[in-house]
Amino acid sequence: MKRPTIKDVAREAECSVSTVSIVVNGRGYVSEETRERVMRVVKALGYHATRSARGLASKTSGNIGFVLRDDHFSQAEPFYTRVFLGAEFAAREQNFYVLLATVGHQFSEKKDLPRFLLERNVDGIIVAGKVSQRFIDQVERFGIPIVLIDFEVPRKRYASILIDNRAGAHLAVDHLIACGHRDIAFVGGDIDHPSLSDRLEGYREKLQENHIPVQEQLIDVQEPDSRIANGARAMARLLQQHLTPSAVFAANDAMAIGCIQQILQSGLKIPSDIAVAGFDDIEMSSLMQPSLTTLHVFKEELGRQAVETLVGMIRNGDTMRVTKLLPVELKVRESSCAKVVPGEELVAQQSMT
Repeated sequence: MKRPTIKDVAREAECSVSTVSIVVNGRGYVSEETRERVMRVVKALGYHATRSARGLASKTSGNIGFVLRDDHFSQAEPFYTRVFLGAEFAAREQNFYVLLATVGHQFSEKKDLPRFLLERNVDGIIVAGKVSQRFIDQVERFGIPIVLIDFEVPRKRYASILIDNRAGAHLAVDHLIACGHRDIAFVGGDIDHPSLSDRLEGYREKLQENHIPVQEQLIDVQEPDSRIANGARAMARLLQQHLTPSAVFAANDAMAIGCIQQILQSGLKIPSDIAVAGFDDIEMSSLMQPSLTTLHVFKEELGRQAVETLVGMIRNGDTMRVTKLLPVELKVRESSCAKVVPGEELVAQQSMT
C-alpha cells in the first residue's frame, strides 16, 4: 500500500501543502476550522510527516531529550516511569519524539553525555529529578532550552515543573495532628535535594503553626538517599535511642515503607503504636499491609507540563523561565488513623510563579 504524502493530505483537505505543513508541525497560524479539517484527513489517511524532511525545512530535529539519573530506575522507578509516560503522551500530541537517556550519579562528561546531545539531535532537554550540576552546565553550553522536573538548581533559574512539597507536608502533618499526635518524627534522605528539604521545612512550619515544639531528636535525615532500606535504618536509629514517636512523616513512600517494616519487626503495631505517612503515592503504597497514608503526586501531569513548557520555548523562542507548582492530594489509608474517612482527598493549593 502506497504511503500517503503531504500532497495527498492537501488534496483531500482542499488546502495548500504549506497549510498542511503548518498544521502538522504546529508552527504558524491557521483557523481552528482548517486545523480540524486537516487533522481529520491526516488521521483518516494515516499520514505521518517525514522526520528528515521536517528537519530540513525547520532546522529542528523534532526530538526532545528526557534525562534522569541511572539509579532512579532502581530507587524510584515507579515514580519516574509515570513521569516519563506523561511526557511521552504529551510529546506525541505535539508531534515530537522523546529520546530517553540516563546519566550517572557522579557525572562524567566523557562517558555520561547523551549521544543525542553530542549529535545535536534534540531541540530541548527535560531533566527529571536531581542530577549533577556539571551535567546541567554541559546542556547550557549547547544553547538549547531546558526544563527541570522535581528539581531546582541553587542560585540559578531554569524553567521548572515542581511538586508543591511544602503544601503537601502541611497536609500530612495536619492529618497526623488531627489523629491526636504531637510527637511526630520526620525521616528523610538526600536532604540536600530541594524537594525533600522543602518537605522537611513544611513539617517544621506546620508543627510551629500548631504550637507544637519541634523536637530535633525526632528528625533523622542522615541517610544519603531515600531508599526503603534507608528508611528502615533511620527508623531503627530512632527506636534504638528509645525515641518512640507516636507518628512518623517520611520524606517519600520508599522511606515510609522502610519505616513500616522496621516498626513491625520491632513488635509494634501500626497505627495504634506508631502512625506512618509518606509522600508520592507510588503503586506499592496502596497494595501493602497496612496500606500507606501518603500524598498523591500527579506524576503524568509533571511530564505533560514539562513537555508543554519546553515545546512552547522551542517554537516561540521563549526565554521566560517559568516555575509551576503542581498540587498534591492526601490519600488517607490504614497506616495513620480513622479520624478522616479513608479515601478522603485534601488538595494542596496550586500556585504558579
